[in-house]
Amino acid sequence: MKVIFLGTGTSQGVPVIACPCSVCASADARDKRLRSSILIQSEGGNIVIDTTPDFRYQMLRAQVKRLEAVVITHSHKDHIAGMDDIRAFNFFQQQPIDIYASDYSQNVIIREFSYAFADFKYPGIPELNLRTILDDPFTINGLTFIPVNVLHHKMPVLGFRFGDFTYITDANYISPEEKEKIRGSKVLVLNALRREKHISHFTLEEAIALGKELEVPKVYFTHISHQLGLHAEVDPALPEGMHLAYDGLEVEL
Repeated sequence: MKVIFLGTGTSQGVPVIACPCSVCASADARDKRLRSSILIQSEGGNIVIDTTPDFRYQMLRAQVKRLEAVVITHSHKDHIAGMDDIRAFNFFQQQPIDIYASDYSQNVIIREFSYAFADFKYPGIPELNLRTILDDPFTINGLTFIPVNVLHHKMPVLGFRFGDFTYITDANYISPEEKEKIRGSKVLVLNALRREKHISHFTLEEAIALGKELEVPKVYFTHISHQLGLHAEVDPALPEGMHLAYDGLEVEL
């Protein structure tokens, strides 16, 4: 199994529109961050976690020719806005795409993409088969996902553990009970927005502390803001076993 980071940026992406800072002006490809998403490639096919506003380009850049399912962490715009472009996979695969999401996220998806769920469906709209995520593990094409419940300020968000890999984005609190689901992972992905305190995201310091607490040997940070600093300066200063993720990074499992 392989995980590819399709995007590692926060909701505005990096560079930010009209921003003159050194990170946004950087020529380093690792400082060019689309909105946060990953692609899971296994013998069962391709699964994407979150359809960001950059979903179309992410699929083209990663040369994804087939998509088995989409798993949604939560319904904020930077995690679902690209869902309309699933219709390309509908066309070539001649079937709906399964969308795994919580009840709350499904309600937002139905509202935001109401035309896909209307009684009269205009030709060419995305065909989405909504599947509900509960607290129990669920399996997609032989790959089992364990939901990890986290909080994004007051908003419930889902992280996921599959095999020895745990992916958590948009969080600033994880309960002791949910942390136990993470323990034993070989790879952990955590959001680390910036150094300054934020109302709904882990800071870099908080994410480092959590990685140490859970004793995961390899930790990658994602959902990164331009405020965190240049990749070339921040990454080498991180503790052993911890790294900033970047768009296009591949992790073999």
